[in-house]
Amino acid sequence: MGPGDVFVISAPSGSGKTTICRRLLEKVDGLELSISYTTRPRKTGEADGQDYYFTDDGNFDKMVKEKEFLEHAVVYGNRYGTSREVVRSIVSRGSDAVLEIDVQGGRMVKESLPETVLVGIFPPDWATLERRLSDRGRDSRKEMDTRLEAAGREMKELLSYDFLVINDDLVKAVDRVEWIVRAHRLRRDRVRGRMEKILSR
Repeated sequence: MGPGDVFVISAPSGSGKTTICRRLLEKVDGLELSISYTTRPRKTGEADGQDYYFTDDGNFDKMVKEKEFLEHAVVYGNRYGTSREVVRSIVSRGSDAVLEIDVQGGRMVKESLPETVLVGIFPPDWATLERRLSDRGRDSRKEMDTRLEAAGREMKELLSYDFLVINDDLVKAVDRVEWIVRAHRLRRDRVRGRMEKILSR
C-alpha cells in the first residue's frame, strides 16, 4: 500500500486503548491516527474529521458497496468503518498508520494487508476493568454487564494478535507499544535500501 506500516491497536472497553493511542502519537514521530467513519451520533465536544467522520446509514451502505472500507463492523448497535483511502494516504507519504479498532476489524485488516501489525491491550484483571468502566460514568449497569461479557470474548480473540500488552501501568504500557513500533521499523525490509547504499560505498 505504501512505504509506511499499519498498526492495529485493539482492546475491550475500559482497557485504556484510546489513552494509549493518544500518548503514543505524542511520543513517536511519523505516526498518524486513521480516523474511522461512524453512524453513531456525535457526542458533546467531538469534531467531524477529528474524532470520527460522522455519516448516515445511506452513505455508509454506499461506501460498503463500493468497497471503500478496509474493515467495517457493528459495535454496540453503531456502525464503524476504516477507510481504505485514509490509510493509503497516511502510508503513501511514509508515515505509519495507527488504527484504533476492535478485534473483528483487526482481523479483517490483516486479511487485506498481511503485513499489518496487530497489538492487543489487556486490563490487569477483571476488577480493574469493571472499576474503569464504572468510573467513566457513561453506562448503565446493564450496559456495563454487556461490555464486560463482550470483553471476555474479545480478550480470548486477542490472544491471536502479534503482540500483547497488559495495561497495569499507563506509562509502562505506552512504552511497551512504543517499543513494538520502533522495533518493527528496524526490520530488514524497512531499512534494506539504506543498508544497500552503505554496502555500495
